Amino acid sequence: MFGLGVGEILIILVIAFLLFGPKQLPEIGRQVGKAVKGLKETADDLRQSVEPEVNLIQQEVKMVEQDLSASMKEAEQEIEGITKKPEPTSSNT
Repeated sequence: MFGLGVGEILIILVIAFLLFGPKQLPEIGRQVGKAVKGLKETADDLRQSVEPEVNLIQQEVKMVEQDLSASMKEAEQEIEGITKKPEPTSSNT
């Protein structure tokens, strides 16, 4: 949990108990739980709204990549066609 071991969690709980006392600790725990839940819901909403856009951008990039590859292939073929020297014809007359 958040990269904390059991020892660290116990130390945090003891310090919280000493700072806030046994009466306020349950309320603080509830407030922290609500805050974490709210952050998780906000992150999920953000992910759901951003994911379709990211997928669309990835598709567009893939299409551009394919178009570029095809254009490069055509250009290479044209260059090969231009740079090829015509073979001499043998005319023995």
